[in-house]
Amino acid sequence: MDIAAISGSINTVGYGISVIGAGIGVGIIFGLGMQAIARQPEARGPLQTNIYLGMALVEALAILGFVLAFAVN
Repeated sequence: MDIAAISGSINTVGYGISVIGAGIGVGIIFGLGMQAIARQPEARGPLQTNIYLGMALVEALAILGFVLAFAVN
């Protein structure tokens, strides 16, 4: 087994961990956002904007992990 194969496996594991973190983050964001909207329906517009912004930032980190999994060798 050579170093390149080991490095590729480590990159894949690192990306898997980053995706798990992103999934947990998106779940927390949407769950708490829906809870906030249920408690105060009149604030739906600003809350929904913040939910989508938070989701976009979390997904950007997941994409960054995907890129780094292939870029670092």
